Amino acid sequence: MTTRVSRARQPDPVTQFSVFTENRMGRLHDLIAMLGSHSVHVLGLTVLDTTETAIIRLVVDDPQAARRLLKDNGFAFTACELLVVEIDAATQLPQLMAAFLEAEVNVNYMYCFIPHPQGKSILGVSMEDNEVGEKVLTQHGFRVLRQSDVSR
Repeated sequence: MTTRVSRARQPDPVTQFSVFTENRMGRLHDLIAMLGSHSVHVLGLTVLDTTETAIIRLVVDDPQAARRLLKDNGFAFTACELLVVEIDAATQLPQLMAAFLEAEVNVNYMYCFIPHPQGKSILGVSMEDNEVGEKVLTQHGFRVLRQSDVSR
């Protein structure tokens, strides 16, 4: 009898927070300042706004502290796992998109992270199936990062 072993998704996925707030002057400042005053650093950030509301998506270096701070300060939010991939240069973006197309996974949205360790860019990718996305990226030689890779 042959046993087939498959690689399980590694623990420690990157956590993304989606903070829901009214779209008013200073609200983004309040959020970032509150996190920063507690030594929680924003690593990746994107803002989607409408006339009345905004969704602030962010990745931080200390998700547990951020979760507590968001709750304690009355910010409405959700948390989810985000696929985070490292690329060597912008010239790899076509290869990254080709890998997603090959896997037939839908990319919902994508954004860049602020840090560029060792000169490499980091992209956060929201997709319909992180496991399939991670598998195809790994097969194409991309490095998928964990929370411990992006945290201090």
